[in-house]
Amino acid sequence: MLVEKADRLDLTDENCRSLLLEQCRLKQGEVWHDPEGRHVVGCGDATDSLFVKSLFEDTRATLAVHDPPYNLVAFAMKSVDEYINWCKKWVENTSGILAEHASMYVWLGADQKKHFQPLPQFMLMMAETDYVSRSFITMRNQRGYGTQKNWMAVRQELLCYTWGNPEFEVQYTDIPKILRGYYKEVQGRRSENLERSRSETIRPGNVWVDIQQVFYRMHENVAGCYAQKPLKAIARIILASTTSGDTVTDFFAHSGTTLIACEQNNRKCVTLDIDPIFAELTIRRLEHYRETGKVGWQSEQPFKHNMTTSIAGI
Repeated sequence: MLVEKADRLDLTDENCRSLLLEQCRLKQGEVWHDPEGRHVVGCGDATDSLFVKSLFEDTRATLAVHDPPYNLVAFAMKSVDEYINWCKKWVENTSGILAEHASMYVWLGADQKKHFQPLPQFMLMMAETDYVSRSFITMRNQRGYGTQKNWMAVRQELLCYTWGNPEFEVQYTDIPKILRGYYKEVQGRRSENLERSRSETIRPGNVWVDIQQVFYRMHENVAGCYAQKPLKAIARIILASTTSGDTVTDFFAHSGTTLIACEQNNRKCVTLDIDPIFAELTIRRLEHYRETGKVGWQSEQPFKHNMTTSIAGI
């Protein structure tokens, strides 16, 4: 049967996975170079320092945007200590390819049934590095998971760190400014906040409520990619923490959102994924965007193949 959609590409059965792998142009340790010379996609382990360095050569990234597995699926049988030890390795590898002045953003979940791990453990681990903590951002989901006996979980945690003294460009949301009453004296003249404003819309703080959670009806949706991050969120990070022509990296390419945001905003992207399926998905998404102008497949399946075995969850 022709696969049209899948709930989780990372939970496909072995028969189905083998069929998907047949469509992947990269194997472990291999690299795809953008024919237009802008981006690099590698298939390899984020903890492999030699492989990571080989992707960059003499290039240095001014921004890293990482979305590692939150101790789920691939790490289901590991303890939180083992997970943090794994995180230490890819954080060290990130340090090795960053520019003198750079930023790093990390999406990281918090399991409210298990003392919010691995978020606090990751924070404590980062406190022992040379990175400087800058912000703890919350992105609100429109949908959540919960129970009648607890508060519904609708947040995604995003940690912001800096390395050296990187620049930061103030961004604005689409939310109009409507509140008055904040008065301030400037050069002997008392003025109201809307009068002093540089924009008719408000700046995003560390709680993002203006970004739509990705779901199957959205054009940017990539079927089968669990917890796909919104393109608007990644673009906001890129525009705030880099300038045109800079290099951005993402060690966990997944659905390829960071690469697409870089393509749209004149940044170079060096990204990798340990799974050949997601590395291929990232390449296909870029090709799809360049061919059609579409940022995703909505409810369509990016892997076009006649399969005899269905994917779990279809």
